[in-house]
Amino acid sequence: MDSELKNIIESVLLVSERPVSVQKILSLFPADARPPREQVLGAVEELQRGCEGRAVELRRVGDGYRLQTREKYAPWLRKLNEARPPRYSRALLETLSIIAYRQPVTRGDIEEIRGVNVSTDIMRVLQDRGWVRVVGKKEVPGHPALYGTTREFLAYFNLASLRDLPPLKEMRDIAEIASELNLELPEAGAPAADEIASAVDAETLEAPPPKPPSP
Repeated sequence: MDSELKNIIESVLLVSERPVSVQKILSLFPADARPPREQVLGAVEELQRGCEGRAVELRRVGDGYRLQTREKYAPWLRKLNEARPPRYSRALLETLSIIAYRQPVTRGDIEEIRGVNVSTDIMRVLQDRGWVRVVGKKEVPGHPALYGTTREFLAYFNLASLRDLPPLKEMRDIAEIASELNLELPEAGAPAADEIASAVDAETLEAPPPKPPSP
């Protein structure tokens, strides 16, 4: 294996703020000096093996790869950040969970599952964060927008694909999930995530998600 190719890929992953796909890595080389795709994949695999036993790991996230610190060291790393963690309501996290498991889904579908209206502010925040986007229109009167998650959603929550979401039977209280994601959650009472999960069809995980556009 070309050690220089590995060094190039490692340097790219170190400075990139987002997961880097193999296609993106290939595009960085001049056309007359571009390595074969298989060689790039081999270099990535060697870098992954080289991270074994270290504080960092090379992980597949969405359709790309990212160098990141291992989750076990998160408690120490959080102390480096003086800022307060992002603060999200239970309603927002429940809405995001429904979209992730049931997508593509309309606001009406979300409201039917939650039993309450979904505010425009919640949908705006989810879209502003880049976690959710409109993926189409439902073929019913009014043609309401269908929502799905994005590559940014996968990257933020450290998922290679939607199939890496926890099985619905393993969903825990929304406060516990928020804590693990370093999201601050108000104490106001609201349905737990497992109550929401019971209304979501687990079979939707079998279908591939719609193709959407440092830790």
